[in-house]
Amino acid sequence: MSIELFNIKKRYGNQVVLPSLSMSVGSGEIVGFLGPNGAGKSTTMKIITGFVVPDSGSVSVCGVDMLKNPIEAKRRIGYLPEHNPLYPDMYVREYLDFVAGVYKIPSRRARVDEVIEQVGLTSEYKKTINSLSKGYRQRTGLAAAIVHNPDVLILDEPTTGLDPNQIIEIRELIKSFGKERTVLFSTHIMQEVEAVCDRFIILNKGTIMTDKKVSDIERGTLENLFRTLTLDPNYI
Repeated sequence: MSIELFNIKKRYGNQVVLPSLSMSVGSGEIVGFLGPNGAGKSTTMKIITGFVVPDSGSVSVCGVDMLKNPIEAKRRIGYLPEHNPLYPDMYVREYLDFVAGVYKIPSRRARVDEVIEQVGLTSEYKKTINSLSKGYRQRTGLAAAIVHNPDVLILDEPTTGLDPNQIIEIRELIKSFGKERTVLFSTHIMQEVEAVCDRFIILNKGTIMTDKKVSDIERGTLENLFRTLTLDPNYI
């Protein structure tokens, strides 16, 4: 398995975010991670990537224990958080070269050129990041996430705030990434999951409500399933 979580527990103060979460994602899968706001998706992703330490349980990435060997596990991961952490005053190519340098990538100039072409930044790489549209900023964040050629890609709501054309473009990039690596991404767009994913997991209050292959449900029914599993019965 590329990602394995077992009996993960996490609380912030008196709030239990993850009571006991176990899940796995196989090599080469594209998995949609769904749930209402506050379900624990971002916390789970931060635990997988090593940014947050669970209170108990185990996490492994490509067979490497994240808690015992975090540096080696993190080498296997590309991560795009919900709030894209870019340096706005840097030029696109300059920023990607900086990220490649952090990972100590050999022949990094050639690798940066390759990634720029792969994510469609060829016309923009000479611009400063703060001059880019939201769509191209997301492309830059994706390029930074894959520049070290990770085995696992974690994307937290990568299409939030994009227009319909930009959403389709980022969606196609995610599909292309999935041909070579494992992808776990969160989204609130059900059609996105049906169009891109092999499988989906619905989380509510830190608990997995369902874990299915997209092919196991009728097209267009995911939204109703989501509402059935996550809608608060006290909501009016």
